[in-house]
Parts: sequence; structure tokens; C-alpha cells
Amino acid sequence: MSKTPKIATRRQAILAISASALFAPSVLRAQEQTVVRRNISSFRTHVWRDHFDKLGRGIIISDTSSRVLQHWTTDGEMRVYPTSVPISDELTKRGYTKVVEKRKNPSWAPTPSMRELNPEWPAYVPGGDPINPLGTRALYLSWQYYRIHGTHDTRKIGRRSSNGCIGLFNEDIEEVFERAQIGTQVKLI
Repeated sequence: MSKTPKIATRRQAILAISASALFAPSVLRAQEQTVVRRNISSFRTHVWRDHFDKLGRGIIISDTSSRVLQHWTTDGEMRVYPTSVPISDELTKRGYTKVVEKRKNPSWAPTPSMRELNPEWPAYVPGGDPINPLGTRALYLSWQYYRIHGTHDTRKIGRRSSNGCIGLFNEDIEEVFERAQIGTQVKLI
């Protein structure tokens, strides 16, 4: 008779451990959902009229805090795209500019300050090269060295990862590239 209570106690312990293991995934999922909610709550869109008087040739607003680019065409259709943004505030230029040139498969050369910090970088990378940081399309802005461009490194999107430019997934920049005109108004905030 003295062995029966020990067996029951062991069985109860095993059942308790098994039950807790069954509930553990739901606890983990609840923790994951909390993280997702925080990311979604930081997302915000802007109204173009708060920044510009008229649509003109279209408008692009890139929010470096939310890491999102909004693009309005001349007829007012708006689309939203996730972006990468500059690594630091020192590299972040904010204000008004415009699209002055569009290039498919743009070539890339690091700026003088990039070469100074990273002398091992190549002096030039041709368009279409998989190591080209400008991806498949680039919108050149009226500010020297600043671009809105694609990237082959999709891990950069949604992060502070650029040396000053605004990066998009290649498929997104291709869409913006087709919709945007030379003269599109741009604001980086």
C-alpha cells in the first residue's frame, strides 16, 4: 500500500508537466502578438495637403520615423510602401526636394565620405550587379547623393540601414518608378 501513493504522485507530476507544456505555445504566441501590435501602432500615414499646396506632378512623402513612403499620382491615387532609412540622424536629410532623374538598373559609386569610412568598398559598381546597393531602379533627387532606390538586400527594409537614401523592395521601387514623373514633389520628414 505504501507504493500506491508514490505512483499516484509521480503520475500527477507527469500530468502537470505535460499540461504546462501544452499551454506553453499559447503563452509564447501571446507574447509574439504583443510585439506585432507595437510595430503596427507605430505606423502612420500623412495627408499630402498638410505638406503641399497641390498635387502637381505627384507627391512622395517619406517618413523616416515610421519607415514608410507614400506616393500620390497626379490623379490623387495613393500607395504606401515600407522603407529603409538612414542609419543615423546625421545622415538623414529632411525637407523638400523633387525627382530630377529616373534610372533603370543604375550604377553606383560611393560618395567621398563613404569611401573615407569604408576604403575597402569598390569605387564603382555597374547597374544590374547583385552587389549594387541601388537595386533595380532609382529616383534621383535634387539633393546631391540622395536617392529613393531599390535594394537587393531585403533585410534592410524596415530598418535604419542606409547611408542617407530611402530604400524600397525592388518590386516596390519598380512600381513607384513607373508611376512617378520627373518633377514629382518629395518631402522627407
